[in-house]
Amino acid sequence: MGERTQARDEEFQSFVTGRWPRLMRTAFLLTGEQHAAEDLVQSTLEQVYVAWRRVGSADEPEAYVRRVMINAHARKHRRRLKEFLAPKDDSGLVREVPDTGDRIAQADDRGVLLKALAQLPPRQREAVVLRYWEDLTETQTAEAMGCSVGAVKSNAAKGIAKLRAIPGLAETVTYGGRMR
Repeated sequence: MGERTQARDEEFQSFVTGRWPRLMRTAFLLTGEQHAAEDLVQSTLEQVYVAWRRVGSADEPEAYVRRVMINAHARKHRRRLKEFLAPKDDSGLVREVPDTGDRIAQADDRGVLLKALAQLPPRQREAVVLRYWEDLTETQTAEAMGCSVGAVKSNAAKGIAKLRAIPGLAETVTYGGRMR
């Protein structure tokens, strides 16, 4: 293996190691299931590795990877594969462990919130996850979703409104549009 290839592999490995928890959290919130999230992150990283020389030298490689992940998720969803945040039988299921500073981990009833999130249409779920869990700006969210800032605002507002309408979630979703 050449020095250049080895350096690229080490840089990619460092990126994956540092970003894995955040990528997994995003994928879990998008797919709603631990194994599907792992598959989504893995397939995303496979695609990114092939182009790592270009991706690694980009201004924001994490934004590029996030966009690849969202596109992969959207393609899968278009094939009408159902996703569930809470399988009927979740015995033995490894629970997603939030990293420190994760605002969703502060919700009183995480299960209720995740089930409510699963009820949102895919674009609204993407907008809510990226804006409020990933704390991206509207512009960054629009870039990641491949849409306009107006579409992000609309989808996020509709998603938050639907979450607010669910009994027991009113305390979790504040009036400022931010998740606690």
